[in-house]
Amino acid sequence: MIKKTNYWLVLISVYLLSFYNISGQKKVFLSDFDELFSIWDTSQYKDENNALQLRCPKIDTVKIGLIGLGNRGQMALERLPNIQGVKIVAIADIDSNKVNSSYNKYFKSSSFPKPDRYYLKNDWKEICHRNDVDLIYVCTHWELHTPIALYAMENNKHVAVEVPAALTVKDCWDLVKTAERTKKHCIQLENCMYDFFEISVLNMVQNNKLGEIVHSEGAYIHDLKSLNFSKTYYWDFWRLRNLQKTDGNTYPTHGLGPLAHLLNIHRGDRMTHLVSMSSSQFGLSKYSHEKLPENSIWKLQKYKKGDMNTTLIKTQNGKTIMLQHDVTSPRPYSRIFTVSGTDGFVQKYPVQSMSFTPKSHHILDKEALNDTLSKYEPTIIKNIKEKAQEVGGHGGMDFIMDYRLIYCLRNGLPLDQDVYDAAEWSSIVALSRKSVNKGSKAIKIPDFTRGSWDELNKVTYFLKQD
Repeated sequence: MIKKTNYWLVLISVYLLSFYNISGQKKVFLSDFDELFSIWDTSQYKDENNALQLRCPKIDTVKIGLIGLGNRGQMALERLPNIQGVKIVAIADIDSNKVNSSYNKYFKSSSFPKPDRYYLKNDWKEICHRNDVDLIYVCTHWELHTPIALYAMENNKHVAVEVPAALTVKDCWDLVKTAERTKKHCIQLENCMYDFFEISVLNMVQNNKLGEIVHSEGAYIHDLKSLNFSKTYYWDFWRLRNLQKTDGNTYPTHGLGPLAHLLNIHRGDRMTHLVSMSSSQFGLSKYSHEKLPENSIWKLQKYKKGDMNTTLIKTQNGKTIMLQHDVTSPRPYSRIFTVSGTDGFVQKYPVQSMSFTPKSHHILDKEALNDTLSKYEPTIIKNIKEKAQEVGGHGGMDFIMDYRLIYCLRNGLPLDQDVYDAAEWSSIVALSRKSVNKGSKAIKIPDFTRGSWDELNKVTYFLKQD
């Protein structure tokens, strides 16, 4: 009886402490919206110096340690050495064959400086310890993105990390507060920001061609069934394992990133809440049943990820965003990229189209559409477009992404994408899953700037001042 009484006293005490901190100030409570960030009471960080438009000392030659030599890592090695002011000093992967084949392909017979090679599981830490590395470039599977990014910043390195940068809200907060404390750049390598179409539309929006933006739509619709079940494409089936264990929008940034910038997210507006729902899972089971051999370990597995996820987001200024994710259905590739304003409409997929008032019922013909895109193509693109198309990477946008990163580091400029972008866009992974699991309940989106979201008035891609 005494033991039971003590148990309940302890339980009640824990309950009260979870509602009030030691100073008596009300805390975010578990049931308020989402336990994922209940411990991240934003009042804890109000004294932190934010990293908005963070400027760091110029780096004449950006020395890079590249970690992960799978598909994205290989592509990065095709691009980075072709950018002035870049030196690859280290490459790493736990697959020694990938390390050696990458070295032989990109460095052995070229004039580029020869990087050191790393093969062991935790060698990425050794690279972060090196004094001759400025930037850690992360191309591993998703679950290593945040640990490496945090370790890099703690060891005085800037970090560029593939998408998504984080898989939990806690990890998103960890990236933010570490970047703020260390004053190191943390960029998420969202390449779709630099697609020629998307970046021209950003300029159109900033020049009021579409009027006030009301609604936007983005997506990652890409049939990856054969690649997800491939024994060689994704290391240890990491992407398929993710589909097996989780739901929601697991890969939101390709659709969200360009929309967030034209909506000036945390530069005058912020995302406040979302609702998310998924269809049931059909496609993976069908494919595994029909296509896989009887002895495959994946043939009878259950998959949690619904085929199509749709997530709706509302902003502080009353704008709406629709995001979709489907890597199973036999549909043509699409990021949708729809932007609807009071004076015009733009869409990239499935067919590029534009219309403007007063002729809103009629889309521009192909010539007029191309003329409009060319007119609004920013200077930062015009200057490197030819080189980007030559080097490649999703039509050139990957090269532009890397070029802009190196350009800003070499000139001591704020990066096009900052740590708040990385946190905000990546948080949709966990928050959409939470909404789905709660029957499509509305879930609040944290303000990772902690009240500074309206200090700036628009997204700015900085250029060197002569």
